[in-house]
Amino acid sequence: MTKKILSLILTVLIFTTLSKAQTAEVGVMLNEQFFDSLLDAIFKNFNAPEFPIAKNNSEFQIPDSKSKTQGFVSSFQANEQKTANQTSQITGCKESIRLQREIDGVRTAVRFRDGKIYAPIAFSGSYNPPLIGCVDFQGWAETNIDLEFDRQSQKLIGKVRVLNVQLSGAGGIGSSILTRLVQSSIDRKINPVEIFQTDKLSFLVPIQTAGGSLQMKAVGFRHEVGSGVLNVYIAYQFIKVN
Repeated sequence: MTKKILSLILTVLIFTTLSKAQTAEVGVMLNEQFFDSLLDAIFKNFNAPEFPIAKNNSEFQIPDSKSKTQGFVSSFQANEQKTANQTSQITGCKESIRLQREIDGVRTAVRFRDGKIYAPIAFSGSYNPPLIGCVDFQGWAETNIDLEFDRQSQKLIGKVRVLNVQLSGAGGIGSSILTRLVQSSIDRKINPVEIFQTDKLSFLVPIQTAGGSLQMKAVGFRHEVGSGVLNVYIAYQFIKVN
C-alpha cells in the first residue's frame, strides 16, 4: 500500500511539472578525481593510445621567397621523405606518438581552473629524421579543452588545443621540428573528443499507475567549469509514449 501511495504521489508531481514546462535539466558533476581514476583504469587495462606522426604537412616545409629555390627545396624534401621512408622500413622505426600516464613527473590528467579545462598530456615516441636515423623522444604537452554542443550530431564534444610542448629525450636532434610534429599530431589525431551523445542518454520512465510511459529525450547540453569540477547539465524533453 505504501509503495502504491508513493507511486501515485510521484505520478502527480511529474504531471504537475509537465503542465508547467515540457523540459527539465539533469545535472552531472565530474571532478578531477573522477578523471584521475578513469585515466588510471585506461592505462592499466589497455595499451597506451598511439597515433602516427603527422609530418606530411606544408607547415613543416622550409620557407623561401624565391620560386627556383622553392622548387629545389621541394625536390630535396621529396628525396628526403623517400629516404626517410626507406630507412624507416629497414630499421623498423615506428614514427608515432604514444600517450603515457606520466613523463618527467607530469601526469596525463584533466584539471579545472579559472573557468577553463586544462589537460597536461604525457607522451613518448619515435622519429626518423633524414641522415640521422631513429630518434626516441618524450615529453608533455600543455593543452586546453573547449567544450561545445554539436547540434547536427547531437553530441557534446571537446576540442583540444595545444598551448605548449615540453620535449626531452631527443638529445637536441630536431627538437623544434619534433615540437611542431607533436603539436600537429595531437591537434589532428585527438580532436574531436566525444563526451556525451544525446541518444545514449535518453530512456523510458514507466508510470505504472497511469498505465503508460514517458520518454525522457535528451535534447541538449550546457556546462559550467568550477574550481576542480565540471558541471554538465543535460536538457530533457518529456514525451508521452502510447
